[in-house]
Amino acid sequence: MQESYFYSYCESPIGKLLLVGSERGLAQIWFEGQTHKAALGDNCHEDSSELRDAVRQLRAYFAGELETFDVHLAPEGTPFQQKVWNELLKIPYGETISYGELARRIGNPNASRAVGLANGTNPIPIIIPCHRVIGSNGKLTGYGGGLPIKEKLLALEKRQLRLL
Repeated sequence: MQESYFYSYCESPIGKLLLVGSERGLAQIWFEGQTHKAALGDNCHEDSSELRDAVRQLRAYFAGELETFDVHLAPEGTPFQQKVWNELLKIPYGETISYGELARRIGNPNASRAVGLANGTNPIPIIIPCHRVIGSNGKLTGYGGGLPIKEKLLALEKRQLRLL
């Protein structure tokens, strides 16, 4: 039997977000205008009630009222990607690390490029905070939603930390 998916939208300061989930949890977040977009097939229907908590937490994050998400996640990926994404969840709010540091943290210091690819395929940006990974020179590098969105997310977190 094919798994059933549902989707909902969330308005945010960085544009409309498309959230996709299943009975297992939140599976994807897509940015408005993102080139690689979710294909919502026949087994996917709009249902805002199923994703209400994820939308509520995203709104609280953008309002500066939430630093740590508590949403059941169900990202689909290889074991290596899962390992990278799980490590991303450990990067504290408002902090950044380099791809090299992320590679070291997963126990594979020579895997910076592979880590970068896994980071770039993160299906649940913002909640799995791939925006907190930057180049070793401190510069912002690639982001699925575009560098302006990455910059806005990092600025939001830094601004909120200064208000504490």
